Amino acid sequence: MANHKSAEKRARQTIVKTERNRFYKTRIKNVTKAVVTAIESADKDTATVAMKTANKYLHHCVSKGVLKKGTAARKVSRLQTAVNAI
Repeated sequence: MANHKSAEKRARQTIVKTERNRFYKTRIKNVTKAVVTAIESADKDTATVAMKTANKYLHHCVSKGVLKKGTAARKVSRLQTAVNAI
């Protein structure tokens, strides 16, 4: 695999970063699913609380470099539009 010391270090760092991103992306899916489930059950209060959590977490992921700013904004916008439609 890696033949240089710097390449070996990059390989180690990639493993750590990949594991961390997997945690964040799984959490993004779960938070988003909570909002969608509340929307499908037509429960405005639960959807609003779940949306607040999702909004906060998606923007948190932007600060960690897991998502780009536009991606998070698009996801939040689509979820919020669906919540408002209840």
